[in-house]
Amino acid sequence: MSVTINLGQAIHALSDALDLVGVDEVFHGKRVGFMALQCGRDLDLCEPELEDLFHAGLLHDCGVSSTHVHRCLIDKIDWEDVELHCVKGSELLGQFSPLAPLKNIVRYHHTHWDAFPRLDIPRNTARLANLIYLVDRVDALAIPHYENDLLLARHTIRDTIWRLSGSCFAPDLVALFMDLSGNEAFWLSLEPRHLIRSIYERKWESQMVPVTFPELKQLALLFARVVDAKSPYTMEHSLGTARLARFLAERAGLAIETCEKIEVAGLLHDLGKLQVPDEILDKPGTLTREERAMIQRHSFETYQILHGITGLEDITIWAAYHHETPDGRGYPFHRRGADLTIEMRIIAVSDVFQALAQRRPYRKPLSPNEILEMLESFVRQNHLDSEVVALAGRHLQASWQAATGVESFDGLSSQPR
Repeated sequence: MSVTINLGQAIHALSDALDLVGVDEVFHGKRVGFMALQCGRDLDLCEPELEDLFHAGLLHDCGVSSTHVHRCLIDKIDWEDVELHCVKGSELLGQFSPLAPLKNIVRYHHTHWDAFPRLDIPRNTARLANLIYLVDRVDALAIPHYENDLLLARHTIRDTIWRLSGSCFAPDLVALFMDLSGNEAFWLSLEPRHLIRSIYERKWESQMVPVTFPELKQLALLFARVVDAKSPYTMEHSLGTARLARFLAERAGLAIETCEKIEVAGLLHDLGKLQVPDEILDKPGTLTREERAMIQRHSFETYQILHGITGLEDITIWAAYHHETPDGRGYPFHRRGADLTIEMRIIAVSDVFQALAQRRPYRKPLSPNEILEMLESFVRQNHLDSEVVALAGRHLQASWQAATGVESFDGLSSQPR
């Protein structure tokens, strides 16, 4: 299978997903990318270098899934474990070849300038990584002031960056930033309504590119690994849902291209969960009404992230409808009956099956027979499709293995916790 997608749109979609981790602070990656692009133009970088720099800014925090870690990123200039997310982000980008050129910029985007002489890193890579570090910290310092007093606070921010010249940041990059940021326009362009216009004008300049299914799957895996890393209780959920969805699609006799797309949709279905605070996902007790409402946002956020990628229209709908139910009481669109295609129903059943097979803070993982009993009770309540649940029941052990990635229920202790 080969599809044609807009790679730039896909990068922006990943940036949108990463921005959700901030919950209330949702433009950090975009501001970093925009500031890096502004500085890069004054460095006389060629267009491919500018594109890499911009995309590295958008995706520099792709190793961050936890709202706790995100709070550290915007509350502190530096801290002990800061490089953990840099390493993780670099590894993720390295697994998708079109983004692999960004991996070293992301890997070293919190490395102090005075540490680079001890590292075997090309100077140009070190400079681009250090530039991302500089504007990343500028944004962290500016975040408390975007609502009201940014123009007043800019002097303190500039003074802080100036004091870190030669230690954290390359002196010539600091000098460049000081020159650009002396203008009010530099700061005003970071306000949401101006920023969004500039970012999305560049997004639509991106080119359509053909990608094979393995390449599309690698991109989806990058998204999925960011989501699944959010909580120890959801680790491997997207991967397990995708495996089971493809398995059931194949058993249902769907075309191979459809099976491949269903697998990708399974990988992407929970993107919106990045916006759910860690303490809600990991809560051992009953959720409050407010907490449940926060969780019910996630499939709509999945839709919002994915529907901007030309070429993934059907995958977007299949992924975003995984909490719709045959009786129309699901969320967030309240589709029902014939509105729910077999692909959507397969992903919905796969999502529930896999979740029941995993440990959660409020219960242990269920056995295959216990899972089937639960699924059948959901069918009686008209919450899941009867034919898909029956299909999973006819292949119960194999469905469980696809959902969990382990050989038998006796080997459950080897699952991640």
